[in-house]
Amino acid sequence: MDKKVIDVLELRRTAKEVKRHVILMRILALLVIILVLIIAVAYAISYFYDKFGSFTVKVSKYDMVHQGLTLSETPEFDKATAVLNANIVYDMTNISGNDLPDNIDKINGSHNGPNYIAYTFYLINSGDDTLTYTGEMSIENVTKDVDEAIRVAVYKNGEKTVYGKTKSNGGGKESDCDSEFLSSSLVMRTSTEGFESNKKDKYTVVIWLEGNDPDCLDNIIGGTLKLSMNFKITEST
Repeated sequence: MDKKVIDVLELRRTAKEVKRHVILMRILALLVIILVLIIAVAYAISYFYDKFGSFTVKVSKYDMVHQGLTLSETPEFDKATAVLNANIVYDMTNISGNDLPDNIDKINGSHNGPNYIAYTFYLINSGDDTLTYTGEMSIENVTKDVDEAIRVAVYKNGEKTVYGKTKSNGGGKESDCDSEFLSSSLVMRTSTEGFESNKKDKYTVVIWLEGNDPDCLDNIIGGTLKLSMNFKITEST
C-alpha cells in the first residue's frame, strides 16, 4: 500500500482516538461533578439535621428484624420502620405549658403548633415473643443553653409526665415539672415488661420553651435543640 495512504489512515485513526479520549474525559469530568454535588447535598442534609433537627425516634434494627419491635405513626401499623422523624418548628417562641391543647395526645404523627413540637407514635411488638424493652430520650445537640428553659412532656398510653432541667441554682425541679432531666444529656428513661405479641404502646412527645421559667431570657434566643428517643429490647421470652 502506498505510504501516503497509510499515513492518512493512521492520521484518521489517531484523530478518532483523540476524539474518543476527549469525549471520555468530558464524561469523567461530568461524573466527578455529579459525585461532588451528591456528597455536598448529603453533607448539607446531615448538617441541617444535626443543627436544626428537633426530634427523632429509633429502634435497634436488630430488634426490628429479629424480634419484631417496630415503630409506626398509626395504630393500624400501616408502615413499619426503625426510624421516625418529627417535623421541625422554626423560630419557636416561649409559651406556657398551660396553653397546650387538651387533646394534644389524641392526634397521630406530627401535629405541631406555632410554638411547640408535638409528635405521636406507636411502639409495636410485631413478633411472636413477649418482650421487655427500655427507652431513653437523649439530648444530642444544644446551643445557647436553650435546654435550661425547655420542657418535654411524654404521654405514655395517656399518662403524662413533664420533664425539665434542674433549676440553674441547683434547687431541684421546676414547679411545673413532674421530674428533672436525668442528666445534662439524658431527659428520661422508660421501660415496659410483659410486652406481648401484637401489643402497642402509644407515645406522644411535646416540646416547648416554657415562658415562666426564670432561665427563659433573651440570651437563649436563636438557640437550637435536637432530641432523640431510642428503644431497645432487654429481655425476650
